[in-house]
Amino acid sequence: MPDPAVPPTPPVALSALLAREDLGLRQIAGPKDTNTVIHWAHTSEMADPYPYLLGGELLLSAGVHIPEAAGSGTYFDDYVSRIVAAGGAALGFGLAPVHDTVPRALVEACDTYELPLLEVPPQTTFSGVARAVWQLMAQARHAELRRVTEAQQSLAAAASRPDPVRAVLRQLAQRIGGWAVLYGPEGAETASAGRAPDGQGPQAASAGRAAEVTAAGRAAEIAAAGRAAETTTARQAPETTAAGRAAETTTARQAPETTAAGRAAETTAARQAAEIAAARQAAETTTARQAPETTAAGRAPETTAAGRAAEIAAAGQAPETTAAGRAAEIAAAGRGPGDVVRGALAGLAAVVRPSGPGTPTSATDTAAGTHLAAYALGAGQGFVLGVAAPHRDTGDHTIASVAAVLLSLLTGEHQSGSGAARSSALVRLLLGAEPEAVAPLLGSGDWLVVHGSPDAQPCDPVAAAALGAALGSPLVDLARDVVRVLVPADREPAPQPGWTLGVSAPATARDWPAADTQAARALSRARATRAPLHRHGTHRAALTDLLSPGDAEAHARALLAPLTPPLAETLRTWLSLHGSWDRTAVALAVHRNTVRQRITRCAALLGTDLDDPDVRMELWFALRHGER
Repeated sequence: MPDPAVPPTPPVALSALLAREDLGLRQIAGPKDTNTVIHWAHTSEMADPYPYLLGGELLLSAGVHIPEAAGSGTYFDDYVSRIVAAGGAALGFGLAPVHDTVPRALVEACDTYELPLLEVPPQTTFSGVARAVWQLMAQARHAELRRVTEAQQSLAAAASRPDPVRAVLRQLAQRIGGWAVLYGPEGAETASAGRAPDGQGPQAASAGRAAEVTAAGRAAEIAAAGRAAETTTARQAPETTAAGRAAETTTARQAPETTAAGRAAETTAARQAAEIAAARQAAETTTARQAPETTAAGRAPETTAAGRAAEIAAAGQAPETTAAGRAAEIAAAGRGPGDVVRGALAGLAAVVRPSGPGTPTSATDTAAGTHLAAYALGAGQGFVLGVAAPHRDTGDHTIASVAAVLLSLLTGEHQSGSGAARSSALVRLLLGAEPEAVAPLLGSGDWLVVHGSPDAQPCDPVAAAALGAALGSPLVDLARDVVRVLVPADREPAPQPGWTLGVSAPATARDWPAADTQAARALSRARATRAPLHRHGTHRAALTDLLSPGDAEAHARALLAPLTPPLAETLRTWLSLHGSWDRTAVALAVHRNTVRQRITRCAALLGTDLDDPDVRMELWFALRHGER
């Protein structure tokens, strides 16, 4: 049955409610599990409360719905089973005015279905119980907020210490009571802190090694026992073969009618194999409830070992082969919970590591009874924070998210010394180096120039840095009304909420100035079309390719010579927007009358009719080649 959808309220321990002396509640049936929690208190006198429960409630009832002949039928079994099916956490039965005592059949049903049953005394009202639940919830919420606040403060203080990355990981591991690890861009563990995933430390490792030695010794004993059984079987008469076949059939059915000699050999091998499994299980500190996770078919290790021994013995194989092979299989294939948790957490980190649009930024899972979480760090460098803890409290996600933000800031400069490389590139440029000479310090390959304009808020350093982080690049320049970002070409820019972006074509360092012009014009185009992002058009074959670039540029310069740069830019934008006055005004951030005046001035200086499509085509050709 899937977990019930419980209300988004902090859980309250049932033991805390029972500890309230003013209520006088007493548990009279069901498991006395200290881990039982409730999320709500609900009163209902319906014979079938299932449709009215969300799950996790303490259901309160005075038994008004109970018929007189309920004790002789299945009424209480049906009633309690429906509460359990709805996900109810506990049942509170009020004494008086309907019932003086809790019906015995109800007590038995709650024991059968393992539903905690509370006796509510006559002086305690149901509203008083609900108020107590709310008070405990408020206390839990306050304690959780205080815990999160203290954790935030301690994480911020850790980030200012020497070796801040490991300091933040240590503080995070301490706050969640588990293990915190930082994975590098290639998936390797670069730093970790806290208790190891198996939670046992060096003593468990020593115990595991001792158990492996013991298992090897037991394998030898099993082999000896198997050889003895094999010799005994070889000396038996032909009718023993029939008895062996009967034993084989009986073994498959797990019945107790195996012949004496076969039964002794099979029992010895099964018991010794089970001891190997138990020793290995102790070394791995696997609990009984974790056995289904670590056993292939969901069976307990002892049963699996015995079954394997019986199956191989029934198949006619020598007992020593069964025992020794099984021991080797356990030693070779068995992995402790720590290995399982580490592998699962590394796999979860690979899920959130940035790989393209749609990649989740966080993910959770559970392995070997350990709660796992992974968070992609926002620096865009491929670092991932992994967390493993034996339990998961409501505030753990918030605490881990704060740590992820701090680690994003701390690791943004750490990959391959990128911060030092950028500093070297800046110094060399200031000392007169050419851009193409310092570009290798920033990374190999082509680059994109992105121009961004905020839709509402003014440009400020914080907003500019946030845009650079979102695009995955720290190379940000804040100008008067636009933010320029230099982005590696393999990181495809995506639309960003609250921004209008223009993206250039991929360019090498030598062509960065031309790419900057392309990005500026792409931004103007995006503004005019009210699009969140516009990319500089990709080149495709055209008639203009039939001309040599030199001839085309000479013709463009001669034709556009009478125009000043502002007039040429206005004409280019106006033609690109199909002569729209309003959209051109928006793209250039000027009044529409200013656009009309400039276009009229262009027509006069060029001595041509701009309404003629042939003229427009020729001018567009010149403007396109003149910008190269």
